[in-house]
Amino acid sequence: MAHPALAEGNVAVITGGASGIGLAAAMRFATLGMKVCIADIGADSLKAAEAKLASASPAGGANVMISRVDVSSRDELTALEAAVQTRFGGTDILMNNAGISPGAKMFGPPENWQRLLAVNLWGVIHGTQVFAPHMIERGRPGLIVNTGSKQGITTPPGEPAYNVSKAGVKAFTEALQHELRNTEGCLVTAHLLIPGHVFTGLTARGRTEKPPGAWTPEQTVDFMIRSLEAGDFYILCPDNDVPRSLDERRMLWAIGDIVDNRPALSRWHPDYADAFAAFVKKG
Repeated sequence: MAHPALAEGNVAVITGGASGIGLAAAMRFATLGMKVCIADIGADSLKAAEAKLASASPAGGANVMISRVDVSSRDELTALEAAVQTRFGGTDILMNNAGISPGAKMFGPPENWQRLLAVNLWGVIHGTQVFAPHMIERGRPGLIVNTGSKQGITTPPGEPAYNVSKAGVKAFTEALQHELRNTEGCLVTAHLLIPGHVFTGLTARGRTEKPPGAWTPEQTVDFMIRSLEAGDFYILCPDNDVPRSLDERRMLWAIGDIVDNRPALSRWHPDYADAFAAFVKKG
């Protein structure tokens, strides 16, 4: 059964909505007859996405809104929320999806860390704090979907700033859902989208063709929709290389570092390579 928020005439706002998973979600919502607002920082990509959404929507451009927004700015998100209210009357679905991965090494320039955290983590916090109160006040079923990452759970070496940002999104979204379910009369729920390997502009790294192991953004959104309909909080997406069972073993091993007092990130420690391989095989 479709989630009641995924209904014709309802309003969806997607940050980072001009490409990748965000645009795939916006296209899906548009084909359902929903009113869609995408926010992003690139004017050209927004205009291109607007044309695609207008062609997908039964109502054409009347149900499509674009806005150039930097999610690191609370003021810009506040202006966006007010503009959506004026144009469409309010918001039923919020996807805090905007994210960047410019690379920020452990001892790299602090401005790289600050920018990444400002977008990936503070963008989610700002978006939620600006939109959620009015979504709750509407008294209608609603969804807040925050885009996390498996790297925010298993925290592999190599991209510490990105891992920190996505670990923060996980903790924030868990706390958000606890808050919502304990708010009297609230019909809005929060969900953590945890994509697998998805071929997008963020992950392409110069490649023009999708690697065989990656999912498309559309596959990811299909999985997200099914998970929302099932009421899942953790939307843990597989891909063509990594099934859910392997993700589960990797995540169980990661938390086992604490429980079993192993070295940090023991999965990548040479002394634990055989033990990890046996643990995965046992699952």
